[in-house]
Amino acid sequence: MTSSSEQPAISIKGLSHSYGNKRILTNINLNIPMGTLCGVIGPNGAGKSTLFKCILKLIDYDFGDIDVLNKEIQDVRKQVAYVPQKDEVDWDFPATVLDIVLMGRYPFKSIFSRLNKDDKDAARKALVDLGIEQFADRQIGQLSGGQQQRVFIARALVQDADIYFLDEPFVGVDIATEEKIISILQRLAIEGKTILVVHHDLSTVKQYFDRVILLNQRLVASGLTDQAFTDKNISMAYGGQLNILHSIGVKSGDAIKSQKTTKRKS
Repeated sequence: MTSSSEQPAISIKGLSHSYGNKRILTNINLNIPMGTLCGVIGPNGAGKSTLFKCILKLIDYDFGDIDVLNKEIQDVRKQVAYVPQKDEVDWDFPATVLDIVLMGRYPFKSIFSRLNKDDKDAARKALVDLGIEQFADRQIGQLSGGQQQRVFIARALVQDADIYFLDEPFVGVDIATEEKIISILQRLAIEGKTILVVHHDLSTVKQYFDRVILLNQRLVASGLTDQAFTDKNISMAYGGQLNILHSIGVKSGDAIKSQKTTKRKS
């Protein structure tokens, strides 16, 4: 996967954000090329989700300039898809799985336009790609956590965006589903899409992502994975938390799978 254009998909200059009296992000400067699959890596509380919300202007920030596709985010929202963390979703919302996925088609519709056969075909294809087509008519809250996660990824896929933001998309999914999702994301990057993924499993970073952003309230490193995802930079990002990671079997620069204290459910 390589950059498809010299013009960055996202350009961030001097971004700082505070919550109350606590500084969450400090002077972040980033250029993210188009056509890349980028892992956003850092410990809990590092500001990874906050970075996404600042870029999307879901929250106000203190300082900085952010361009998305060389424009203000409000001018390109139809070209951007966002999958939030699971705990930000109302799972009691009275909608079926197919209804949720079809929401990804709404940006392409005028006020009085109806969803058509092409929209429904695209939605059903996304459900098939993610292995959840059998749940199309179920209420979203009736699904398991991993199945719910796949539904919202399907919704993002049918939006056919240019940039995708996925905040911890692998939480609650089994390894087979995780590999299926990352395969889809890698294909999208090859097609020229730009994907940013908040990710926690250090052992799969080199396998999954062609670029990384290492963050801990400040930008520790960013760039091609084999250049930026080094033991030194990981140690700078995680500090004392590395001792905990090592204790569960994660070696920062190695591509070994971490031992799981609990079995992930699909």
